[in-house]
Amino acid sequence: MAHPVPIRGNAAMPWLVKGDIDGFFGLALDNLVQLLLIVSLCGGVLGFPDELVYGRILPGAAVSLLLGNLFYGWQAKRLAALTGRSDVCALPYGINTVSLIAFVFLVMLPAKLAAQAAGAEEPARIAWQAGLLACFSNGAIELAGALVAERLRRCTPRAALLSTLAGIALGFIAMGYLFRAYAHPLVGLATLAVILLTYFGKLQFPRGLPGGLVAVVLGTALAWLQGLAPVGGAPAPAGWHWPGWVGGELWGALRGDVLLDYFSIILPMGLFNLLGSLQNIESAEAAGDSYSTTHSLAVNGLGSIAAAAFGSCFPTTLYIGHPGWKALGARAGYSILNGVFVTAICLTGTLSYIAWAVPVDAGLAIVLWIGIVIAAQAFRETPASHAPAVVIGLLPGLAAWGAYMAKAGLRAAGYGAPGGPEFSADLLPRFLQSELWMQGAFALEQGAIFTSTLLAAMTVAVIERRFREAALWSWAAALLAGLGLVHSFRWSAADTQMLLQPAWEFVAAYGVMGLLFIAAARFGRGEA
Repeated sequence: MAHPVPIRGNAAMPWLVKGDIDGFFGLALDNLVQLLLIVSLCGGVLGFPDELVYGRILPGAAVSLLLGNLFYGWQAKRLAALTGRSDVCALPYGINTVSLIAFVFLVMLPAKLAAQAAGAEEPARIAWQAGLLACFSNGAIELAGALVAERLRRCTPRAALLSTLAGIALGFIAMGYLFRAYAHPLVGLATLAVILLTYFGKLQFPRGLPGGLVAVVLGTALAWLQGLAPVGGAPAPAGWHWPGWVGGELWGALRGDVLLDYFSIILPMGLFNLLGSLQNIESAEAAGDSYSTTHSLAVNGLGSIAAAAFGSCFPTTLYIGHPGWKALGARAGYSILNGVFVTAICLTGTLSYIAWAVPVDAGLAIVLWIGIVIAAQAFRETPASHAPAVVIGLLPGLAAWGAYMAKAGLRAAGYGAPGGPEFSADLLPRFLQSELWMQGAFALEQGAIFTSTLLAAMTVAVIERRFREAALWSWAAALLAGLGLVHSFRWSAADTQMLLQPAWEFVAAYGVMGLLFIAAARFGRGEA
């Protein structure tokens, strides 16, 4: 990728502008949610002691987040200097939600249960070590992938890359937060009105107050009036927790069978995160900010490796939403502010105070708006003729969200709970009674980000009558299905999980698609 040629004579972009405050509130809120989720899952699901969570995991997360946020802020400032522009926005960066949940339930919890069954003295420590190795391996996959990812990005249609993000944004971001807004409508809709007025209506608040700040303050006040805050009991006393090197723990996990035992989880998650970050770089370029793919992905991978080396089990990622942050007016400063803020609350133990005083509802409208902007970008930044490909690319992400909702409903009904019924194929006929083909939804859920990209890419190729290229995309999908990276799943007591075994039915189906495209190239005719 060619780097921009320096342009002299333009005013330098400041390190901090007013829009950075709005961007900071949105990005910090997103990272805050991930940190609260870490505390909840590590304590409630894994049974980790507070000294491990607050003394090791959160400080390790702080190291990774500070490293990446400082780099991406500097990267934006450098791009602004090279191009002479003052509207460059840093890539958003934080803890990877999907990996967070996957590593807790699919790596650390099974490792702990296996250790308990074997009579190990410290099952929590063994589970933590397994998480460290999974996080380190994820970072290594991303770091290695940085060397070839730029070529992959250049040969993949923009509609394929952006529609994948749009599907995830609509389901897991926009719909999730919309539900929450309508569950607490006074807070949710009042703050949504502020966000709509600010970012769509271009309304200026008195004294130049940032709209994001107004929304969070208003939402917090309404939440306290409604009894939604304070959240939980009194927070624990704050105290300093410095990060420490845990290379010995990592080495202990590497010497065992952890990598082999959980390779079927670690490899797909690493590839998933690599492709997701790649799509976010494409999203940034579509919004006008062209960053080095190799450098951006490499630092992302190094962030995950640093997290594991200093005690965190949770990899980092480039967040979706760059166009939204840029539209907020965020530049370089919001990334740096986020890194400093997250580091401070992780190292000082003040996370519990923030969670106590400011409910997530107070700022969810900002995140909802980000999801809307991402989906809109997929249509705006692609040729109008490619709109059908964008729609097709949306569907696997929405299907994955639907599968997640169905499984959450089953868990709420007691499935997967101790002593309760387990997830199994016996559920499928019961779904069919309501014409819900959940077999297809669960198949689409596995590797949804790959499926979305491949379907949209082959649709673009068909639209442009490049049928042989469409066949190649189809056979790439067949290859992934043969490797078990898409559509292959197994039942566990409380979930459906990726299974790295060939999904032969899909191998055959994608293979036939490719043959049909080849036949079209050989014998087909276009419109007269």
